[in-house]
Amino acid sequence: MTRKLIAALLLAGAPLSPAFAQDGGAYTFSLDLSSEAFAGARSRDVLAVQILLDRSRHSPGVIDGLSGGNTERAIRAYQRANGLEVTGELSQGLLDRLADAHPGDLVRRHTLTEEEVSGPFVSVPDGFEAMAELDRLAYERPSEKIAEKYHMDEDFLRALNPDADFGRAGTEILIVQPGDEQIGQPVERIEIDKAARAVRAYAGDGTLLATYPATVGSSTFPSPSGSMTVNAVAPDATYHFNPSGRSWGPDRQITIAAGPNNPVGGIWIDLSKDGYGIHGSPAPQLIGKTASHGCVRLTNWDARELAQAVSQGTAVHFV
Repeated sequence: MTRKLIAALLLAGAPLSPAFAQDGGAYTFSLDLSSEAFAGARSRDVLAVQILLDRSRHSPGVIDGLSGGNTERAIRAYQRANGLEVTGELSQGLLDRLADAHPGDLVRRHTLTEEEVSGPFVSVPDGFEAMAELDRLAYERPSEKIAEKYHMDEDFLRALNPDADFGRAGTEILIVQPGDEQIGQPVERIEIDKAARAVRAYAGDGTLLATYPATVGSSTFPSPSGSMTVNAVAPDATYHFNPSGRSWGPDRQITIAAGPNNPVGGIWIDLSKDGYGIHGSPAPQLIGKTASHGCVRLTNWDARELAQAVSQGTAVHFV
């Protein structure tokens, strides 16, 4: 069976098994998925394109098999970057091109390691003052930690593995194989498109290197405008809240410990406009779907990828 025929069957919703595996230039499907994983609105074709877009550095946000604005934005970004007609639609031709450029299994079996299931895990309270009592804003449970490692929505990870014991090393689960969080060259310019809720990273020669869905400010708490630069990068940042000039939050200064569940996801790209940054998020499933208090939120893995490629002085433009 040719890759194009398989892609056509996939897009038609045929009941194929869920993993691409390269086989002499063609792609076959070799793993069985729980029917629960694709109950409702989830689909295999969306899952496939999300994984491949993540590998192409045009992030769809969380990989969950659900179509939506972030996946459409990523498709448009990939089409634009590769000289294709910009439709935002998943097609057989798009799937073919992505699969050719980023071959390999999309879903694979994985045995959980001791590191993946080890804590400490914490129950993250509501409210900054309660959070400030914790020594670290760690993951709440192993499945959250594992889902983030593989750029997956936690609910989808659980649906893909309905009987898994995520707290036990040696448990075999199914995971997706996303991108490697490596842009591969320095980012010289960042563009933050507030209307599109997108962050774009460019090389010095203007080549588009990566795009990410973003949560930006609202009309009440807008993101800044104009140009600035990167001041510094904190890959395991604490969160400092100062009530001065803010109409939200507690009425005293608060410091919240570092960790993936602190308000900035533990990753902070500091900008030259005081108080503003590009950062991670403790709720990756909400990226691009809510509003911030002015800063720019990405998923933790997208923020980590971008942070590794910028340096002091990298240009940042809000448009």
